[in-house]
Amino acid sequence: MIIEELKDGEVERGAKEKSCVEIANNSNSEEVVSWDAKRVFIGAGARALFYPTLLYNVVRNKFQAEFRWWDRVDEFILLGAVPFPTDVPCLKELGVHGVITLNEPYETLVPTSLYHAHGIDHLVIPTRDYCFAPSLNDICLAVDFIHENVLQGCTTYVHCKAGRGRSTTIVLCYLVQHKQMTPEAAYDHVRSIRPRVLLASAQWQAVLEYYNLKLRRSAHINTTDLILKTPRPARSQDIVAFDDGSVVIVNEADLDGYDPAHESDTVRREILADLSVVYRVRVAGQAALARISCSCLWFRCHTHQKILGEQLSTKNGCSIQANHLGGISVDIHVY
Repeated sequence: MIIEELKDGEVERGAKEKSCVEIANNSNSEEVVSWDAKRVFIGAGARALFYPTLLYNVVRNKFQAEFRWWDRVDEFILLGAVPFPTDVPCLKELGVHGVITLNEPYETLVPTSLYHAHGIDHLVIPTRDYCFAPSLNDICLAVDFIHENVLQGCTTYVHCKAGRGRSTTIVLCYLVQHKQMTPEAAYDHVRSIRPRVLLASAQWQAVLEYYNLKLRRSAHINTTDLILKTPRPARSQDIVAFDDGSVVIVNEADLDGYDPAHESDTVRREILADLSVVYRVRVAGQAALARISCSCLWFRCHTHQKILGEQLSTKNGCSIQANHLGGISVDIHVY
């Protein structure tokens, strides 16, 4: 057994380090406890206020024309308050084929079975009211749900209790993703249609985080597309350079399907004289494209078997030099 003797300074330093660790752990624990207490407190308050505030919204909807239960904020999106069972047939008539519910169970007034009975899909994302926002994963699920309905020409009804915060968060993220709006522009757009929308700080932060995620993904996709779409360098014999640097590129695959073994010499000459055998030509450079429309074209056709010194004339005044028979490749010269 080895016993080490610590000096007074080392003992004191070790005690301080231990104390700091204990303080940090206690601080983290206090933050967790504080946040959990906040969630419990807000949850209890939201539960207690649900029916009084719901009654308040119903009364305002009855007596104030501008206080609508839902609003069409996009061609295929309705944003609104929690629906009642009697609202389901009306939503069906409006073309709703999907409903996104961001309420907790005690706030949900329409069971999923009733939506399904009317042919409406139901996505439930329980989210606590007032200061809370859906998770990033839930936002992605909701945005995809809306987009799938849009692709089928169907409307989605997105709601929370009053159609102000939680549901607006989802709608803004959809507009950011599929309408290429900034968060600010999307928020202004929705407020111009439904003036009472209001986001808590956590909800606005969720929209910003989703927007930043979208930007990162777009940048990655654009970079990948740029790499994937970079043309394969053409072989030197496939390129004829013009004085302005423009080129005409003809690939070997452009004349796939032509088999000279089944054709007589006469037919081969007719095919060589027929410009329709060149059915795909890719032009690089606007100057080359302009010249092709007003210039003579010289075609030099290479084949596997040599025919030297034979000139074939075409009715357009262009000449074709047949040097070989067999698989055909074409070089286009513009002057």
